[in-house]
Amino acid sequence: MNHAPHVIWNNDPEDRAATPLVVLLHGYGSHEGDLMALSESLPDSFSYASVRAPQRAGAGFQWFPLAGDLSFTTDAVVAAAEPVVQWLREESQQHSHVILLGFSQGMAMATTVARHAPDLVDAVVGLSGFVVPVAPDDAQADFFHDAALREQPLPMFWGRDPEDPVIPPGMVDFTAEWLQEHADVTKVQYRGVGHGVSPQEIAHVGEYLRALTD
Repeated sequence: MNHAPHVIWNNDPEDRAATPLVVLLHGYGSHEGDLMALSESLPDSFSYASVRAPQRAGAGFQWFPLAGDLSFTTDAVVAAAEPVVQWLREESQQHSHVILLGFSQGMAMATTVARHAPDLVDAVVGLSGFVVPVAPDDAQADFFHDAALREQPLPMFWGRDPEDPVIPPGMVDFTAEWLQEHADVTKVQYRGVGHGVSPQEIAHVGEYLRALTD
């Protein structure tokens, strides 16, 4: 049985009903408090839930282990995504919209959850991250319902610095190709940000969230 993830909120339970929900998924080695700080610069009519990754990584947490060359296994990705999906199936019932916002490794998680359960997710905001490549003969290929997203593309905002020093170019190229086939994507580049986010980017994310729910 999967354990429920550790989640912190920006509001009290009685204030969440019928609000749009933004689920925040942090990056490698970070923690749930990191992205929650961004909620102060995003629309205040939304509920924000920040989820802690399940495994320790240095002073923070990781969604799945990364090798020295940043490679990983789809088994580990699926194992991390399953508890989030189970939690979201219950939590989403009281919200008007569900948007997943992931930074770096958290973007990989956000898109993985959306690929598995497109019925639960209205949109994804991906910042300085990537989409997980899955070979057709991978043992976990059935977890990723990409055919459904080819029929009904996933609304998505993808922000990044084209000179991001962390995400390998091959992973960026794959992500761009996957989004072209499976997403209705708004792509914005932020030069000079590196592997991070900028106030301008967060302002654009706020505009995107408002447009989704108007």
